[in-house]
Amino acid sequence: MRRVALVTLVVHDYDEAARFYTEALGFRLVEDAPRPDGSRWVVVEPGGDGPGLVLARAKDDAQRARVGDQTGGRVGFFLHTDDFARDHARMTAAGVTFLEEPRHEPYGTVAVFQDLYGNRWDLLQPAGH
Repeated sequence: MRRVALVTLVVHDYDEAARFYTEALGFRLVEDAPRPDGSRWVVVEPGGDGPGLVLARAKDDAQRARVGDQTGGRVGFFLHTDDFARDHARMTAAGVTFLEEPRHEPYGTVAVFQDLYGNRWDLLQPAGH
């Protein structure tokens, strides 16, 4: 069996990113370990069987320029839920910025939100869940 296990997300600061993903989005901090080069290995995951995120601090100007725009302004990340209303309300109360009102599509209930750096995400409850 093969699957994508982790996806790197370039961030400005380990702690602020980990705090956003765990507190505002409800992810779980899986690992936060120092590395010999002074960086850290920080992994968060939403639960379930999807990939976790490696929160990688930008090390130079080229990487810093990509923070918040890793997919050219498109939705690049998709957070599935089994209860859209619950998660939308919790995330809104936690200060997450939604860029649109929830909408119902043939594939499910969805709304675009942005993370603390501006990366665009879909919160999506697939149809039939």
